[in-house]
Amino acid sequence: MPIERSEGRQPDLMILPLERQVFSGATMGTRYSAVFYARGDAVRSGLNRDLQAAVDAVDAQMSTWKPDSALMRLNRAPTGIWCKMPEELFTVLAAALEIGRLSEGAFDIGVGDLVAAWGFGSQAASSDQKWPDAKTTVARRPAHLCLELDHAQQRVRKLAAVTLDLSGIAKGFGVDELASVLMAHGVEHFLVSIDGELRAAGGKPEGSPWRVAVEKPQTGHRAVEGVIELSEGAVATSGDYRHFVERDGIRYGHTMDPRHGAPLADGPAAVTVMAATCMGGDAWATALLVLGPGTGAELASRQGIEALFIDRLPGTAPDAITSFQSSKEN
Repeated sequence: MPIERSEGRQPDLMILPLERQVFSGATMGTRYSAVFYARGDAVRSGLNRDLQAAVDAVDAQMSTWKPDSALMRLNRAPTGIWCKMPEELFTVLAAALEIGRLSEGAFDIGVGDLVAAWGFGSQAASSDQKWPDAKTTVARRPAHLCLELDHAQQRVRKLAAVTLDLSGIAKGFGVDELASVLMAHGVEHFLVSIDGELRAAGGKPEGSPWRVAVEKPQTGHRAVEGVIELSEGAVATSGDYRHFVERDGIRYGHTMDPRHGAPLADGPAAVTVMAATCMGGDAWATALLVLGPGTGAELASRQGIEALFIDRLPGTAPDAITSFQSSKEN
């Protein structure tokens, strides 16, 4: 490629071609992945270091596995006391409470006690664990009625006792943080993910979209149910087929149903949401999974959310996926 020359100035730098690059690393008990196109060696620019630092910060602030995380310190704080929050955690709390209100409590971060009682998350079930009664409906006060936010000073205080768990939104926020790092480095074409939550930008340089697989919600093996073509935006999925317990022949997924104070037992197999941000998509996928294809699809339509419900017909085996419904159909 010829180099343009102009009298009185140095030769312009040669424009290098975009190269496909892949970075990955450990985070939040799983791994993140960043596939992108950039010029030159992105490692030398510190991009890999910045990507890892971004997800490490999310994990350090929002993990229930780390007793010293900012979230766990908030959980231990007494009611009525203002607690200063890191910017990232405050952002996630504000978004979580807003989606909790919009979903009328179907998405609720105040279920940390239920997660622990059922042996999910950082407190794994033991062989002699006494399980709660899944058939007893217990009235619960949702987190958006238990927390007060001071946006001006970035503070939070508990108005009532509540144990917070951000597993339904933190990974989505982590994906958005990965996207922010890439954009700050001038990368325009990328696909980033954490454990199946994804966000894309720019499509591929030649003009084709990113192709994102929607996983078949089956246990024991991985298979593709379908493919979404994505140039801009995020895709997030919630389901009951990876983390669950079985009691008396009933499968209880790790997603808590705040309406009944127990794990979701009769929801759809999975819900996939397309959204502008992965944080929003992650939380809404959880809310719609709880609400199911009827009420959930209606709410998604009212909120302008594009969602795909993968359901089972009554009487079929847990892994027999037999029905699909999109929120666009309402």
